[in-house]
This record gives sequence, C-alpha cells and structure tokens, in this order.
Amino acid sequence: MRSYAELAGLMTVMTGDEKHGPSATSTLDVLWVLYDRVLRVGPDRLDDPGRDRFLLSKGHGPVAYYAVLAAKGFIPESWLTGFGSAGSPLGYHPDRNLIPGVEIASGSLGHGLPVGVGLAHGLLARGLVTPRVFVLVGDAELDEGSNNEAIVYAGAVGLPNLMVVAVDNQSSSYGWGPGGIEAHFAVSGWSATRVSGRDHGGLASALGAPGDRPRLVVAAVEGKS
Repeated sequence: MRSYAELAGLMTVMTGDEKHGPSATSTLDVLWVLYDRVLRVGPDRLDDPGRDRFLLSKGHGPVAYYAVLAAKGFIPESWLTGFGSAGSPLGYHPDRNLIPGVEIASGSLGHGLPVGVGLAHGLLARGLVTPRVFVLVGDAELDEGSNNEAIVYAGAVGLPNLMVVAVDNQSSSYGWGPGGIEAHFAVSGWSATRVSGRDHGGLASALGAPGDRPRLVVAAVEGKS
C-alpha cells in the first residue's frame, strides 16, 4: 500500500494530451480520503453486496482516480505507464468492465448522479440498508439538466444512503448565486455542508457523517486557472 505523499509520483508516470491535470488534481484529496478513511470497500470485496459504492461522475482526467486505485491495491502500478495507450485497461475515461473496483463507466458529464440515485434506490429495495452510494461530481458538471432532475427526485423520496461530493473549483458557467451549490440542493430537501477540499480531517468528518436524507458535501478547492 502506498501513502498519500506518493500519489503525485504515481500520477506523474501517466502522460499524454488527455491527462487533464487540473481536473485530476482538483479531486485528488477527496478521492484519497474516501478510499483511505471512509469507503467500506477494498480489493478483497469487489463483489460484496454490503460494500459501499463509489461513482466517479467527474470522469474526465481520471489519473488521480487511477493513482488512488493503484495505491490501494485495486490495480497493479504497472498499468499506470500505459495510460491511454492501445490495449491498456486505463482509458481516458474509466471502464467498469476493464478496471477492478470501478462501478460505472463515466466521462459523459451528468450521468453519474442519476445512476447513483437508481443504485441507492436499488440497494434499499434489496434490503441492503448499510451500504452507501457516493457520487463525485464537478461544479460545472452540475450545469447538466439530468443532475437537476436527480437532485429533486432524491430529495423528494429522501434517500438516506446517497452522498454527493461536489468538487468546486469555480468553473460553473454561470455560478450559483446566494447560498452557492448548497442552496441548490437544500431547497430540494438535501442536507448540505461545505468544507475545504484539501482538509483531510474535515473531509473525513463530513463524508463519514450519517444522515436520514441525501447529503451533499461541497469540497472547495482553488479556482480553475
């Protein structure tokens, strides 16, 4: 197992024009805290019905995701050097059929949250009340209309096992107005909080908090330059 300090080195071995470095680094701390301190999942329980599910809806520039998966033993580190090459399982967008631990194929923005709502519903319907569904989105991705429908529906039915992490690097096309992203979710019945996306303790506390309705954590990071 690798440490957080070694993630930068793992990311460095992945190269190419489609690396999308800023998109990846904006998510790095959230991904690490999730896999290191929050998610009940591991390489030894990929098919365990009781595992937590993590959906990377912000699927562009997944090199931080791949680095964390390698650091935690889901995939061999040797895969990283082939990122984006012909025959490599590590494509420019994650593929659930090729990469152990990846729950959905993602990259087309706006799909992860609706899928997460359905997955959370499905787990409860099967009587699986312990597993939680975590969906990582970007603030600009929330401009997609499919997310708004998912937000309203999840709040209306009160899915207690659904957690959304919105990485906010102030790249949304029109901004969010008074109350920020939190107000957009709260008006639909979600609990919502904002923390620093670089504060591991704050992230772990917010992401690990239980609740009786869907929950949003806004992880604020430095603005996109």
